[in-house]
Amino acid sequence: MPSSRRLIDDCFLHDKDRLRHHEALEILKSRVAPVTGIETVPLAQAAGRCLAEPIVAPRDVPGTDNAAVDGYAFRQADHAETGGFFRLQTRIAAGHPVDTPILPGAAARIFTGAVMPPGADTIAMQEDCDTHEQDGQSFVIVPQGLKPGANRRRAGEDLKAGTELVAQGTRLRPQDLGAIASTGTAEVNVYAPVRVALISTGDELRRPGESLPPGGVYDSNHFLLRALLETMGATITDVGILEDDADVVRTTLARAAEAHDVILTTGGASRGEEDHMVTALDALGSRHMWQLAIKPGRPMSFGQIGDCVTLGLPGNPVAAMVCFLLYVRPVLSVLGGGAFLEPQRFQVPAAFSVAAKKPDRREFYRGILDKDDKGRTVVRKFARDGSGLITGLREADGLIEIPEAATGVTEGQPVDFLPFGEFGLGGR
Repeated sequence: MPSSRRLIDDCFLHDKDRLRHHEALEILKSRVAPVTGIETVPLAQAAGRCLAEPIVAPRDVPGTDNAAVDGYAFRQADHAETGGFFRLQTRIAAGHPVDTPILPGAAARIFTGAVMPPGADTIAMQEDCDTHEQDGQSFVIVPQGLKPGANRRRAGEDLKAGTELVAQGTRLRPQDLGAIASTGTAEVNVYAPVRVALISTGDELRRPGESLPPGGVYDSNHFLLRALLETMGATITDVGILEDDADVVRTTLARAAEAHDVILTTGGASRGEEDHMVTALDALGSRHMWQLAIKPGRPMSFGQIGDCVTLGLPGNPVAAMVCFLLYVRPVLSVLGGGAFLEPQRFQVPAAFSVAAKKPDRREFYRGILDKDDKGRTVVRKFARDGSGLITGLREADGLIEIPEAATGVTEGQPVDFLPFGEFGLGGR
């Protein structure tokens, strides 16, 4: 069942102007727990859902010894006596087992997946054998050198009955579904999708298809974030674009909090005169995190209104996507019953240099994998750093992570690379 305590709801205060990346992650880890209920769904509808209880194999997989190849099943101990010349006794196809034991000196024509006949222990591949007809009887000539048990799958070789197959909290992938199906399980208990209210803010924003006034900007973040939310299996409510009005922002947030597990906003997260998100959050609930020592994404916020988690992203699309991948994605996973997702990092030589980097700030560059003149994999940095440049997100293969202590990057230096595949996003 979901936790009765969704967030620790005391007001969290820290004595730093800006939190470091690892400190922000620790706050998020310590303050979120599963919030959704549990439901039973057919296996065909379970892809991407988080498992609410472990799957235990009810039987051996495979259930019987069976053939791994098309060929001929025989008793290996008979090979020396017959000289490899076996009489064909029967034919066995997948799904059509036979109960009659293989007689001494005999073999069975067998096909991949078919149950091994009693008495046989080894299979010779058909392409290694020759067949022969003599006096109306079919024979097969099996070569020497096969070890006992060759080309035979053992019962329980993949799974033994009682083995935990998939752990609770696993986000079900295609390969997980295949493994579960192999046990005969037709339905699984999963956590319900996290309900997310998606909000854009700014008088300058318009949706694609609308006319653009002077100074207007199309709301690309909505479609970027909506697609990212869909990779997490969330149920999404499009709340729309909020005008820069404090009362409108406060009223909309209060209403959204009543019907959703999460409010995800983009824009209005700074302290400008027209940025009302943080002020509204402070009036309606609690703020646990704001202002990070990262680039891009400094004004990322995290808090709550009652039992509803609030996550505020910057308005620039690069910063919004980086913060979603680093902070929002793991929070949504935990709220939906999964693990706190953190990407694996890979060291790749830098095919770029940075003469000077501000210390005490973690920076994330858009990285493009390439080959150097010796054929080695290296990573290039997208040439322009602006966090409003969506082109960089499209061209990148992932993020280059430069730690707080670094004051620059030298060409050839190993750097941490976070492929977009680590975030569940496909490559180019």
